[in-house]
Amino acid sequence: MEYVKLSNGVSMPILGYGVYQVTKEECERCVLDALKAGYRSIDTAQAYFNEEEVGTAIEKSGIPREEIFLTSKVWVEHYGYEECRKSVEESLKKLRTGYIDLMLLHQPFADYYGAWRALEELYEEGKLRAVGISNFYPDRLVDLASFARIRPMVNQVETHPYNQQILAKEYMDKYGVQIEAWAPFGEGRGGLFEDAVLTETGAKYGKTAAQIMLRWHIQRGVVVIPKSVHYERMEENFNVFDFTLSREDMERIKALDKKESAFFSHQDPATVEWFVQMVEERKKNR
Repeated sequence: MEYVKLSNGVSMPILGYGVYQVTKEECERCVLDALKAGYRSIDTAQAYFNEEEVGTAIEKSGIPREEIFLTSKVWVEHYGYEECRKSVEESLKKLRTGYIDLMLLHQPFADYYGAWRALEELYEEGKLRAVGISNFYPDRLVDLASFARIRPMVNQVETHPYNQQILAKEYMDKYGVQIEAWAPFGEGRGGLFEDAVLTETGAKYGKTAAQIMLRWHIQRGVVVIPKSVHYERMEENFNVFDFTLSREDMERIKALDKKESAFFSHQDPATVEWFVQMVEERKKNR
């Protein structure tokens, strides 16, 4: 395993296992499988509704807690100082742990400044080993990094060969923020797994297009958290440390950049309204 060192000195595995869209019914088994395959970084979130299953799996695995890097995220409805503190305490209970290695603010909306102050305090209290953000575009990243007391240590964003986040990464590097990809494969949208450059490069190294994408991320210094519910695929995704892409191959993949999201833009007013509606509906259903 390779590691990155966050701005506060904490080491984070550059490859982890993400549980977005893993159902509650499958999550415990999947996390146990991932840990069996060798993963030591697990990424979940309040909005995934599977923190409890992640915590149970880690406990059942028998692996010492200090050997696992655990990430979760605060959802928008828990923003603001008081609500954020309460939600993190609840996440700690669900995850069956005394601390979380990395806690992120999941979206760049609502009172993220109040929520960030709560994360700063929880970090100083030792309940969080590192704090960061997710989906913060360069303008909001610079805003928070410039005016908050503690700078974010990680920014988890959509990053894959068709949306390489070149400018965003430049600003993250400038402010000492580690970039992390929440969609290292772009969910295969736009035919990414069948892309000729990726498949031809894979044939050259005896690897799959997915492994080529993960290796490309890693050589760019991007933390990746691929998800799969199949053990053999988990093993495949983990097996990316035995080869190195040449400079020429890195450049060929760089040329694939379409500089646009495969999903949606957080700067689109309609997208913001969609998030607002989601938060309001969840509040009604509490």
